[in-house]
Amino acid sequence: MTPTPSPRRRRRRAILRTAALAALAAVIMAAGAAGLACSSDGDRRGGSVTRITEPEDVIDEGLMIALSQAKNFHHKARVYMSDGQLALATTAVRQILAIEFPAGAAEAEDVRLDARAMLAKLLVAQGQLDAAMTVVDEGLTGAGRESFFLANLYTVKGEVLQAQAEVLAATGQPVDGERAREVRRQAILAFDRSIAINEALQRRLLEER
Repeated sequence: MTPTPSPRRRRRRAILRTAALAALAAVIMAAGAAGLACSSDGDRRGGSVTRITEPEDVIDEGLMIALSQAKNFHHKARVYMSDGQLALATTAVRQILAIEFPAGAAEAEDVRLDARAMLAKLLVAQGQLDAAMTVVDEGLTGAGRESFFLANLYTVKGEVLQAQAEVLAATGQPVDGERAREVRRQAILAFDRSIAINEALQRRLLEER
């Protein structure tokens, strides 16, 4: 019979898993920033990419494989974005959503939420605002718990709403101007939701310490 891990060991596992996911988030956000900069103003300055830690002794092999696959697809997307090939980058990020994770792995939700955030940013960069909002809303609807990754997706929702408001305002039509103001209000609500989630997570961390 496998011995039950001690509370200290369980906490160490949780910390290392969080570190692995945080590193994955850094890859995602670095890649997303690079792609949007490239699409908006042609800036191709390079940036460091944080490597994902690989604590083989505490994360099962199936989870490690899934995280590694996600990392590889993010690297592919970043290469495509650096070359201005946003459509191919979009395809690479979509492949993350098809990765099979071990049953019950909380990391699966986190990785997919972060992938949706990056995918939405890529779609916005290509002018596909409605598609970007669909990607975001699907992720928010399927989320099972509050996390940094959920908060980040709410932030991206606010950014998509901002972009939609700008398109409406640019028409110069009074009716679109009214709609733009309402969409901006929705963007503020999305940002507020992200702030609230992060504040709750911070309080929880302080209590645990």
